[in-house]
Amino acid sequence: MSPRTVAAQYPAYRDDIGDLTTRRPLPGPDVPQIDPFLFLNHHGPQTYAPGNQGLPFGPHPHRGFETVTFILDGNLAHHDTGGHESVIEAGGVQWMTAGSGLVHAEVSPPAFKKQGGSLEILQLWVNLPSRLKMVHPRYTGVQRAAIPVVPIADGQGELSLISGTFGGMSGPVESLTGVFMSTVRLSAGARVELPAPKGRSVFLYSVSGDITVSETPVGPWQLVGMNDDGDAISISAQSDAVLLYGHADPIGEPVVAHGPFVMNTAEEIQEAIRDYRAGKFDAAGAAMGTDSGA
Repeated sequence: MSPRTVAAQYPAYRDDIGDLTTRRPLPGPDVPQIDPFLFLNHHGPQTYAPGNQGLPFGPHPHRGFETVTFILDGNLAHHDTGGHESVIEAGGVQWMTAGSGLVHAEVSPPAFKKQGGSLEILQLWVNLPSRLKMVHPRYTGVQRAAIPVVPIADGQGELSLISGTFGGMSGPVESLTGVFMSTVRLSAGARVELPAPKGRSVFLYSVSGDITVSETPVGPWQLVGMNDDGDAISISAQSDAVLLYGHADPIGEPVVAHGPFVMNTAEEIQEAIRDYRAGKFDAAGAAMGTDSGA
């Protein structure tokens, strides 16, 4: 394999939501998207005291894309107007295809609010092509035990496979658009090459630790933009590190985003707003007003 070179680094900037520590590398001043990856929020790490209010993401709508939520620490309760409900624990992932539209909430379970605890969550937005933007919504919640863990870096690291194939294994989520997605943990001193097929957009975010990517030092809370000049990503870890790593075919279509809606045209955005206000996402959506959520 031939390693790609680094094009740029994009630091996550602080944008706290109430008492929730939040960093956001995408979109940023110099990177509106890494097609088809649209948005990443990094919440925490932090510790909540007993008697807390938990996560603030009450009912809000989405249309036209997918949300992928990684619970690195703590837990997350999900419910939506499609009838999906779950509590995902640390190490698990939820993958929601908003498609034609639904209303969902992502909040802390009652036990977490009562007892407190540590919390760290990533949420990634993945765009859908125009042909799939109005697909029927769906949801997959996966606990840690159902996610294949593949040893890498001569046993000094591991890759948790969410979607796609790696090391002879397949992830538990079947992506509509062939997205490969994983979390990677490396011990200090580990070296690894991860596949990055030519023509695919690479998503590499340093959650924690210090690494080197193709001889470029990368600290924590950095989104790494890669050139399409190879078919692999070469990474070495100077300290224990956690990474979010994925790749996907670029869509190459216009992106018009407005709050919780991502479509191809301004007219489609207005249609989404009208449909939501008319309760067409679900009868429950009509009673929830026009809160755009988080």
